Amino acid sequence: MAYQDTRVTSQQTQAVSTNKVLRNTYGLLAMTLLFSAITAGGAMALGIQQMNILVFFIGAYGLMFLVHKTANSAAGLLATFAFTGFMGFTLGPILSAYLALPNGAQLIMTALGLTGLTFFGLSAVALVTRKDFSFLANFLMAGAIVLVLAMVAALIFQIPTLSLMVSAGFVLFASAAILYQTSEIVHRAGETNYILATVTLYVSIYNLFISLLSLLGIMSQD
Repeated sequence: MAYQDTRVTSQQTQAVSTNKVLRNTYGLLAMTLLFSAITAGGAMALGIQQMNILVFFIGAYGLMFLVHKTANSAAGLLATFAFTGFMGFTLGPILSAYLALPNGAQLIMTALGLTGLTFFGLSAVALVTRKDFSFLANFLMAGAIVLVLAMVAALIFQIPTLSLMVSAGFVLFASAAILYQTSEIVHRAGETNYILATVTLYVSIYNLFISLLSLLGIMSQD
């Protein structure tokens, strides 16, 4: 009986802790997405031109490294907003370019709607079914390498078909990452830090939105 009581108490404690991480993660995610929207709007208002790809990678990965180094301290929150603010700022010129198209506003709203529906749908699958998606870890690692190489090749050779495949690949990759990260929180398999969980989900949403926007642009021949 004592063993069963201890087991029940342990399960209850784990459930409370998991719910706390989920609440903190989604709360911080909502704030960072709002902050990104503000910085994107600021970049559009200032007429900022699209950033050099090398500068983008240095800024994005440098700030992401800073988030990981400070994730267990209060400075991690500042680093998270610095990272997501930077990502939103780089999104501004892209949105401005799409808004210059005849149906640009429609494309952006469609991509935004599809991104939201996809995120909430996949999150619901992971939360409701409680299925363990940890098996996606190897797929994500291999997929990241393949996508980075394909993206570099698309930039160098300017092949429209390859760009289309890269965008489609990032949609699948981001969707798998959302399932995996949410499952990690639910099952306590590896993610207990809500700052790192937030950044992972944010990057997935960012990639999902950009990839869907690119696909819609290609499909509309814009």
